[in-house]
Formats: sequence, structure tokens, C-alpha cells
Amino acid sequence: MTPESFVAALRTALPGVERAPLHEPFFEGRELDYLKECIDTRFVSSVGAFVERFERDLETLTGCGRAVAVVNGTAAVRTCLLLAGVGRDDEVLVPALTFVAAANAVAHQGAFPHLVESEWDGLGVCPRSLAAWLAETGERRDDGCWNRRTGRRIRALLVVHVLGHPADMDAIKAVCDRWGIILLEDASEAVGTLYKGEHAGRHGLASALSFNGNKIVTTGGGGAVLTEDVDLGAQAKHLTTTAKRPHAWEFVHDEVAFNFRMPNLNAAVGCAQLERLAEVLTVKARLARRYAEVFAEFDDAALIPEPSWARSNHWLNAVLLDDPALRDPCLQAALDAGFGCRPLWQPMHQLEIYRDHPRAPDLSVAEQLVERVICLPSSENLGRLDA
Repeated sequence: MTPESFVAALRTALPGVERAPLHEPFFEGRELDYLKECIDTRFVSSVGAFVERFERDLETLTGCGRAVAVVNGTAAVRTCLLLAGVGRDDEVLVPALTFVAAANAVAHQGAFPHLVESEWDGLGVCPRSLAAWLAETGERRDDGCWNRRTGRRIRALLVVHVLGHPADMDAIKAVCDRWGIILLEDASEAVGTLYKGEHAGRHGLASALSFNGNKIVTTGGGGAVLTEDVDLGAQAKHLTTTAKRPHAWEFVHDEVAFNFRMPNLNAAVGCAQLERLAEVLTVKARLARRYAEVFAEFDDAALIPEPSWARSNHWLNAVLLDDPALRDPCLQAALDAGFGCRPLWQPMHQLEIYRDHPRAPDLSVAEQLVERVICLPSSENLGRLDA
């Protein structure tokens, strides 16, 4: 592959397209109707019918016991950490290959992101590497897992489902159960993704979703916490609504909590977006198939497929290059041609802010993925080009 043939492949996959951002939102449902209802009824802030409806719609979509809408995905991750009891000087296992918000949420709790390896298949946390690293550094006690090197408790693992592909949750959960580590999921990129027939985000104590403007379902900005435990869901709702006790007029707050509430305006957009999700998943799968066919013509590049255990939402399609030296020239050529491609995130252990945090000694898969992966334009309208 050359930068020129990479751009030619994009033009073949996206016929007639002159400009294609990485992933842009589309509002082709009842968004305006629902927003007008918010304005007409004057319920535009964190109280309103659409917030509750959005939560119930998410429960129906995912099959989870409780969904709690919050202001953004980072707030959702932090709420999950709160539910797991993560506190100051704990360690939380986080993949080195993730968006920085996951590590930041851990740090905001006064805890330490403990960076672990990813795997080629699905791009998620590698359960084999994780098990080997815990055998080397962990100590299993009656009250959980402790890091023999730092003397801190390893309280939780935050799995990230990358680009809409779910991690190997059964194998990962088995490792967590063996070591007494609480399992949490960052499913911010995985709305509509299935792992062995179940929606992503249903395998740990709690999980986080994101509805940022670039996600497959958007509320402009927003997130949600999912949990199977209804009582835990009630706790999440309490913690994210300033821990205010219900009362007709008194302001009694019984915990130091957060105002993470999603406004009714945002939830209204989300309700309309969820109504179209099945259609969006269909057209995005069509786009993924087209990309796979086009890049199958190359011997030194291929579309990253969904894992065998998954039905991905195909949030972002991505190509894996054999030669890392081609990544930046291909990115530049694509951008010059109007195609909004991008690399994966810089690994957390290579960021100055997390360079000295605990980490597995071998993070070479995460490093190679960053050096060799290019994310492709993946907006839903691109899946309709051959309709």
C-alpha cells in the first residue's frame, strides 16, 4: 500500500464522496419534535419526562436492570468507580490503549490507573496477559487483590470496548473472579454492540455509556450508567443527583455527591436517536462490509473485523497496516483529500501524566496497534451509498 492507493481505496469505498468527517451525527428522526416539546412545556433542565423515558429506553435496549442518565461518559465512568468503592490510593487496572477519559476518571478518584495490555482480536484487554501479570505482581487476600510492588489494593478492572468491538468478557471475568477484582466496563463506544448475544456492558458490576456528538447515538453530550443491580442503580441515581433526599421543599443531602444530571433537552434528542438505532446499525454494518471488500485487495492492510463472539456496532471502522511507517503518510494523504481519518489514541503509559504509574512490563501490542491502525470515516450516511 502507498498513501496514494490508500486514498484510492477510500474513494472506491465511498463513491462520489468529496468530504467525509470521521463520524458526524445525523438527526433524521423526531429530534426536533421532542426538543419543541421540552421548550413548550419549559422542562429543559434536569427534570422532565424525557430523562426518565431515555433511561427506560436504555434498559429495554440493553436488557439491564437499571440505567441512569448522566451528563457525559466520563461522569458515567466515575460513577461506576464510586459504585465499586474505588477511593484514594486504590489501583484500577485500565488498558493502556484507551481514550484518556478512562484513566482520568480513576485519577479524579484519587486512585492510580494501573495500565495493562490489549489483544489483537477485538482490541480489548488481553485476559492471558492480565492473568500472567497478576500472577507476577498480585497477592490474593481475603479482602481482594493487592499489588505486592506498591502495597496498594487493586480494587477494580475497567475494561474498555474499543471502536465498538467488545472485549473477551468471559475470559476477563474469570480472571477478575479468581483475584477478587471488581469488574467494570467502559462501553462508551459500544451502544448497540452485542457480546455473545447480550448487549455490551452487562458483565460487570456496572458499566458506562457515552452519547457524545461523535457516538453512534448522541444526545449532544451525555452518558449513562448501566447495572444489573436495581438497588445499585438507585444508588447511582442518588449519587449523580447531589444525593438529595426526596421532599416537597426541604434540601437535605446525605452524601458528598455530584450534579451529574442529564438535561431533559439532551435526553429528548437521545430518545429520538434510539428510535432509529436498528436502522443505523444496519447501514453501518453495510459500510463495514464495503470497507472489508475494498481493503481485501491489499496484501499489507486489512479492515479490523469484529471478534468471533461479537456483533459490533461498527462505530469506527479501522484498517491495520503491516508497515507502521505508512501510518502518518496515509493519514496526511487522506486528510489532504478530504477524508477525516485518524489514528488510535496515544497509549496512556506514553503520556507524561501517566508515565510513572504502575503498568504491566509488556505493552507491545497496544504500542503496535497505535503505530499501525488508521480509523476510517464511518458516519451512518456513508453506509447508504450503495442503497
